[in-house]
Amino acid sequence: MPKVALYDVNGSQVGDVELLDAVFGIEPNKHVLHQAVVMQQASLRQGTHKVKGRSEVRGGGRKPWKQKGTGRARQGTIRAPQWKGGGVVFGPTPRSYATKLPKKVRRLAIKSALSSKVISNEIIVLDQLVLEQPKTKQFASILNKLKVERKALVVGLDTDNNAALSARNIPGIKFIAADGINVLDVLAYDNLIITKEAVEKVEEVLA
Repeated sequence: MPKVALYDVNGSQVGDVELLDAVFGIEPNKHVLHQAVVMQQASLRQGTHKVKGRSEVRGGGRKPWKQKGTGRARQGTIRAPQWKGGGVVFGPTPRSYATKLPKKVRRLAIKSALSSKVISNEIIVLDQLVLEQPKTKQFASILNKLKVERKALVVGLDTDNNAALSARNIPGIKFIAADGINVLDVLAYDNLIITKEAVEKVEEVLA
């Protein structure tokens, strides 16, 4: 089992914590990680792009000139694609970019992402993260004591509302509940800060 240091909010090591091998100690599967990231990024696309085809643009109901005898090329409507103001050929229309992956593949992907953080020594486990009230300054002080200088993903429980409110105004810091941990967020941030209770929650779900 991988063993990492356990810290308190003052940045002092208060012990060690053993992480579950089946969740934090597997060999990361890069192909599955790529699939999961592509799936999440595709699902974030709105897909609301839209252009008008020749049947949707305004005007062009009458044939601009007679078929023969003018010396000009035959035209059926001034809203054909080759005309200025005409419809667009094969333009984008609203669609869903969402893709799906099997449940086992999604679970393997998040395990691979968490294990990669352990291998890279980019995970910090806190004994607890309890704030009496939302205070951005206090949360920033905790990060300074933990010597977090780059982007960090903070994972706690969904009951840690004060921590979530305190973190949201700090650039480069994102707080999510253990239930919402995902591959894209874990890989997008340089450091993973997770409470001991959140570790237990993640292991309970993924083991």
